[in-house]
Amino acid sequence: MPLTPETLTRHELVGLDVEVVAASNPDAIGISGSVVMETTQLLSVERDTRVWHVPKADATFAFTLDGGQRVRVDGERLVARPARRTANAGDSKWR
Repeated sequence: MPLTPETLTRHELVGLDVEVVAASNPDAIGISGSVVMETTQLLSVERDTRVWHVPKADATFAFTLDGGQRVRVDGERLVARPARRTANAGDSKWR
C-alpha cells in the first residue's frame, strides 16, 4: 500500500519528517525533525543532535510526505502499538 494522506496512519512513521503544530505543552509546539522512534504513547523526533520525546495524545503533528505534501494528524489517532496500528485495515483515521 503506497504512502498517501489517506493511508498515513497505517504506515510506519519512522523516517518521516514531522512538525508539532499544536500541543497541550506550549514548549512542544514547533518541534520538527525526523521521526527516529515510535512507541505506543510517544514519537521521538530528532533534529541535529537532539531528540525530543513528544506524547502522541497531547499533540497534533504535520507529517511531510514525498513530494512535499503535508498531512496534519491528531496524535490521538496514532496512540497504539506501532505494529498493531500498521496492521489495521479499514478506513483511515487521518485528518
